[in-house]
Amino acid sequence: MHYTKLKLITGCLLLAVSAQSSAEGMLRYLDDFNAAKSEGKSTTLLGIDNDSLMFNRKDRFYTGGMRITQQYTQRDDSQTRTYGWRIGQDMYTPSDIKLPPQSIGQYDHPYAGWLYDGFFKEVHRVDGTSSKIGLDVGCMGPCSGAEKVQKNFHRLLNQPLPQGWSTQMKSEVGAIIYGDIAPVSWKPSSWADVTPDLHGRFGNIFTDVGGGVTLRAGDLPSLPDQATLHGFMRLDASAIGYNAMLQGGYFSRNNPRTVDPKRWVGEAELGLAWNHAPYGVSASVIRRSKEIRGLANSIGAQNFVRLIFSYTP
Repeated sequence: MHYTKLKLITGCLLLAVSAQSSAEGMLRYLDDFNAAKSEGKSTTLLGIDNDSLMFNRKDRFYTGGMRITQQYTQRDDSQTRTYGWRIGQDMYTPSDIKLPPQSIGQYDHPYAGWLYDGFFKEVHRVDGTSSKIGLDVGCMGPCSGAEKVQKNFHRLLNQPLPQGWSTQMKSEVGAIIYGDIAPVSWKPSSWADVTPDLHGRFGNIFTDVGGGVTLRAGDLPSLPDQATLHGFMRLDASAIGYNAMLQGGYFSRNNPRTVDPKRWVGEAELGLAWNHAPYGVSASVIRRSKEIRGLANSIGAQNFVRLIFSYTP
């Protein structure tokens, strides 16, 4: 079977399964969401990922992301149930944004942007276990607005302007179903715990599956909405099935630049979290291994900062 036809059939099956599962659960989700909104605790979160916060004034690979999340949490003695929605934007560039398109290396990251909106449900239990499921729908390519955002931000900071957004990935509408489960958590002492988890994404923008482990130490909350001050370290590895930021849209053709993804990607995160209602903040540094096949890890690996601010009135 021709590859293009195979992609089309697979994509149709993906959309059919997504539509069916979404339709079956949507009415119940809306009822639960409205109940949590009227009876639960409201929290607004702002998440920022940026490699320039490493004070190296470089934009490379996953150069920045921003997410605004509004969630509503119901709590009882044994668990919290959270329903919410989020909107976000991610930006990707080559290793040197000052290079004109013809000078970008064969194995360098293409220019790409992803703008999305979605909803989710999350459950945390006092024994440390948790689960999360959600759906994001958005647009990759010029419709993401990533070019305009990055250029205006660089003008504001008087930084070099990127030269290659004319070669960015073509526009494509995307949908991603994602989930995360932590089925067990060990607590060797009152001030430390260790929690493994499994996670996955399925869609025409990202498809991957992985697992990791998180170690926390300090004044630990039994549930996420409680006061805390603790440090954390997370180690993670993912198997990559599809990455449209590297390979181009699942249905699009003739993208100016594409590269092959590395099928295994590792990540390490080290950070500090503080929460004392109504405010909270988490700050961490993330080290991600190379994502591009054919690129040396000494060049392809990257570091970036993740900041998450929360407000619970």
